[in-house]
Amino acid sequence: MRLKMNENNYPLEDMDRDRLPPILTHSLDRGPKLPFSSYGSFISTLNHKRVSGSHSLSTQLLLPAVRQVRELPPICPDVRQKQRISIDVLPPEVKARFASDPIIPIRTKTAKEFQEDIEKATISGDWKQVHDFYLTTFDSFLELNAAFKKEANAPYNTIEDSGINTKFVNAVYDALLHTPPDTQKSVLKGIINSLLREWKGPRTKDDLRAYFILVQNPQYTSTATYVIYAHLLRQIAALAEADHHFLMHWFKKLSQKRFKQLVERLQLFITTRLFPAKPEELPPMAKCSWWIPSATKVLSLLNAANSISSPPIIPFSDFYNLTLDHIDFMEDYQTWQAHGNSNRFTFCQFPFILSTVVKKAIIQRDSEQQMISMARQTLVDKVSRRQRVDMSLLFLNIKVRRLQLVSDSLDELSRKRADLKKKLKVTFVGEAGLDMGGLTKEWFLLLIRQIFHTDYGMFTYVKDSQCHWFSSWKCDNCSEFRLVGALMGLAVYNSITLDIRFPPCVYKKLLTPPIVPCDPDAPVGMATLTLDDLQQIMPDLAHGLGELLSYEGNVEEDFYTTFQVFQEELGVVKSYNLKPGGDKIPVTNQNRKEYVQLYIDFLLNKSIYRQFAAFYHGFHSVCASNALMLLRPEEVEILVCGSPNLDMSSLQRVAQYEGYSKTDPTVRAFWDVVLAFPLELQKRLLHFTTGSDRVPVGGMADLNFKISKIDVSTDWLPVSHTCFNQICLPPYKSKKELRQKLTIAISNAEGFGLE
Repeated sequence: MRLKMNENNYPLEDMDRDRLPPILTHSLDRGPKLPFSSYGSFISTLNHKRVSGSHSLSTQLLLPAVRQVRELPPICPDVRQKQRISIDVLPPEVKARFASDPIIPIRTKTAKEFQEDIEKATISGDWKQVHDFYLTTFDSFLELNAAFKKEANAPYNTIEDSGINTKFVNAVYDALLHTPPDTQKSVLKGIINSLLREWKGPRTKDDLRAYFILVQNPQYTSTATYVIYAHLLRQIAALAEADHHFLMHWFKKLSQKRFKQLVERLQLFITTRLFPAKPEELPPMAKCSWWIPSATKVLSLLNAANSISSPPIIPFSDFYNLTLDHIDFMEDYQTWQAHGNSNRFTFCQFPFILSTVVKKAIIQRDSEQQMISMARQTLVDKVSRRQRVDMSLLFLNIKVRRLQLVSDSLDELSRKRADLKKKLKVTFVGEAGLDMGGLTKEWFLLLIRQIFHTDYGMFTYVKDSQCHWFSSWKCDNCSEFRLVGALMGLAVYNSITLDIRFPPCVYKKLLTPPIVPCDPDAPVGMATLTLDDLQQIMPDLAHGLGELLSYEGNVEEDFYTTFQVFQEELGVVKSYNLKPGGDKIPVTNQNRKEYVQLYIDFLLNKSIYRQFAAFYHGFHSVCASNALMLLRPEEVEILVCGSPNLDMSSLQRVAQYEGYSKTDPTVRAFWDVVLAFPLELQKRLLHFTTGSDRVPVGGMADLNFKISKIDVSTDWLPVSHTCFNQICLPPYKSKKELRQKLTIAISNAEGFGLE
């Protein structure tokens, strides 16, 4: 069996492309070509032929001549541990054959010398020296370490330093795709040879370094290399947890450019395997069902590296694979619910890869299924009792008076707590009309504005951070905080974007824990928060505490403070001990970290516990679902408030018109003006028209933005109907006039021009 090259000069097997062939130093005698079911059967067949003498084969295989070659270990951790050979259980005579720490040969070529070789080869056309370098370097894990390790036989056994000359690795890979095809083929052959070597027990740090280098190879962007790439990913995925820990921290040290390239290659690999443009280029899915689990697990290492970096190397949304929006994600979710994080792979085990659109759909459908089940039982009960069936029981019907909006809403939601997951319909008492979505949105807008008004006292507005925070003294009636939580849950469930300005730590607390505890007395919302979280709410206080932590003098003598803090509540200053006897414990250089952490915990957790616990239970009374475990705090915020990323060109493409067409001069002038607006004015326009300056999870298309003609004098300013995401424009005669009137309207929108 001879290794063939396809038209793109990448190696493919003759029969079974999902298996890596060994690389022979001499060609094999050509006989009938039969597929091999596994690595073991392939090598066993070769050994059998060699022993029987039926063919004259070269014994110089670049694969250890052992009697039995095992399958690559599966991705399942439990099975992996069972199948991995342990040096400790081998007999002494076998142990002796394996050197635990092989001596790495000394290679002296530097990155600068390599680049000079590339320049000479490019000018002269003689690539032999470069070819030999690639051939030798990628021949084995040992040679990879010899070429790229800073000091060949130094241990480098820390997570902080991989010991790899990153600059050299980057130079070698940057030049690789510009070398002749035979050089590129030699690299791939060497990788195949390295991956086929027999496992000798736990991986060494030099092995991890080799994997770390190989996974950065830019050749894996071609589908012709996917068989090799898949086996590399499988071996990395099958490593022990401790090895993954090292790789995660080494990935963290990569530059943003290299890190993002790794993520993009893995995403492309998953996408192509799911929806191949040319299926004939890849092995049948049945033969490589482990490809996607392996790639996803390696991607999870990169996601973990990104998560522990401060700030993150790339946005968390760069890990979304939008292709997964088109799979049957509910089947994936149900499988995950049935099997959890067991051996059966689901994308829900790795939620970072699922977009917010998918997660929102899962939450909504999961809630719908719960409610359908409850509604079905209610219908059966009524029919069995021969009672009249009222179809209104399929909806959450809210009836409120405008003048008693908060109290009526609180009463309705309290009485109909069992119906919160039904589709919402709102009626204003004394007003005719059916709720086609406009009344529901108006109810949300009016209720949120009233509840969050500073005069109401439930929330305080912090000007420095431009966000709302819970009033620590407003704890006489926590049911109102439960109402706000339920409103947020209802907004998510009914696809309403709320104009709420909470700091990010609120959403961390909402997911602590993500599933409501069975024990009603169990604490909720007690997240572990840091000085960074306090910075987003009370920046001045956070700055002061930061200075305390970095103060180089004597803290006890110079600050003269204790583990007691003071808060003003309704004009009365109250004192609180951060720990028992805190008023008698001085803050010193030794205990100041404890003081700062206890102070943060007091401000953001303990002082508002009752209020936030009610808020937490209100939210989860609507959105109670295992799907919440899939969400990051940032994603909860996007579900509630929408995304801050505006794209007015997209809004223009999906806009609807009433009385105008998209070619009318007024409409064309409108879009010319809006697209030229700075971001701040674009946000004001969106807020003026929709009641929020953010975009729904589904994008601009979900806004149903409408531009309508209003037959009034052009002296009028534009008017908006926020309940319907509609802006009404008089037929202005010039772009200049439209810009002037529109700017005035959106800049003075609060209480003016809004209906």
